[in-house]
Amino acid sequence: MSVTTLSAPIQPPELSPGRRMLILGTCCLSLFIVGIDVAAVNVALPSISHDLHASPTQLQWVVDAYTLVLASLLMLGGSQGDRFGRKRVFQIGLTLFAVGSLACSLAPTAGILIAARMLQAIGGSMMNPVAMSIITNTFIEPRERARAIGVWGGAVGLSLALGPVVGGALVTAVDWRAIFWINVPVAILAIALTGLFVPSSKAARPRRFDPLGQILVMTFLASLTYAIIEGDQLGWTSPTPTTCFAVAATSLALLIIVESRQAEPLIDPRLFRSLPFSGAVSTAILGFASMGGFLFLNTLYLQQVRGFSPLGAGLMTLPMAAATAVVSPISGRIVGSVGPRPPLLASAAFIGLSALMLTRLSDTTSFIYLGAAYLAFGIGFGLMNAPITNAAVAGMPRAQAGVAAAIASTSRQIGATLGVAILPAVVFGQIHGSVGEGLAIASRPAWWLMAAAAVLLFAIALGSTRRTLVP
Repeated sequence: MSVTTLSAPIQPPELSPGRRMLILGTCCLSLFIVGIDVAAVNVALPSISHDLHASPTQLQWVVDAYTLVLASLLMLGGSQGDRFGRKRVFQIGLTLFAVGSLACSLAPTAGILIAARMLQAIGGSMMNPVAMSIITNTFIEPRERARAIGVWGGAVGLSLALGPVVGGALVTAVDWRAIFWINVPVAILAIALTGLFVPSSKAARPRRFDPLGQILVMTFLASLTYAIIEGDQLGWTSPTPTTCFAVAATSLALLIIVESRQAEPLIDPRLFRSLPFSGAVSTAILGFASMGGFLFLNTLYLQQVRGFSPLGAGLMTLPMAAATAVVSPISGRIVGSVGPRPPLLASAAFIGLSALMLTRLSDTTSFIYLGAAYLAFGIGFGLMNAPITNAAVAGMPRAQAGVAAAIASTSRQIGATLGVAILPAVVFGQIHGSVGEGLAIASRPAWWLMAAAAVLLFAIALGSTRRTLVP
């Protein structure tokens, strides 16, 4: 059965404007702590390396273990919310995220920390798409929904931008483990608010579970990420990376074949016939790859090369955080009024400007110059979130809002995973010795890659978006 022929969702009575805003606030709070956590981990990497004796590749896995599991399970999480009830699945996700955070804070080794991050991600996979599904089913009028999505996108973007500042303050004042402690009380508060204000809802005819598609998605992402991260250390032509690349290519091909023959696939290949939808997915992958690599490399540069404390490194990213905070809600309003094209074009331009500025990075780059580069990136990233989400869910049936939101969220996490895998791999392959030795010069090819991604983003925005929003 096609997703477009499913019967109407089971919905609560119409909610008052105040109740709708409380629901939006609860969803934003829940996703805010996830974004803070993801970004704060980056600024804690040097401290984690020192405390747990983690290698550079283990540091990549501390970040990518989370995003990899999240990307693999987001679509399942969204569909389970449609099946078992969005409120219930959302609360389960919050609980698992809190338990995983507590386990991270107690981890005695890098390996256990990586495993605990994976548990966090299982919870996160139930939170992100289900939160968007709740918002989409709460705000029914198209323009009101577009603005609500803009607020949500702004909260996610702001949390990612503020993460280094919050994380730096916690690491400097307490310990790197504090970035995980703080998640627990906030998650408990969000669980309580969800119980009080979020009504129960689910799809009347949820899609069937697709185990083969789920396995193929996980196999593709895991094998590709492992090959990229471990390839430099093991040798790109050694059996393990080449086998992993072959497995990734095979599983992707099988995924396309299998899903095209499923009545209710995990990922419906027919959705990608829509140019706006394909453009949104491609934009999310490229944009969040840039964000993942940007945070990872700049955190190491500021602390390992320039000698900043974790708090100092976080404060250096304040221009990015401030720009994202200001621009994200503006982007949502622009999307609601004139469509996604203007903010996406401007986003690509500012990300490209930041990348070009960073290609001149050295051990003595002016802090004013760095701040300007970070400001440009923050503007570009802040402009991106709302149009991605709006384009991905536009025209999708509300009964399957969880799945639609999961596809958009999955593309973001795939991008972040690949960014942390690819850009640092390019840099680490040119460094012999400690990470701080030659990092600035070695990072220049990575920034050129980010500039190329910005050019692609600009081209995709021109080719896949319309000038005006079609409700």
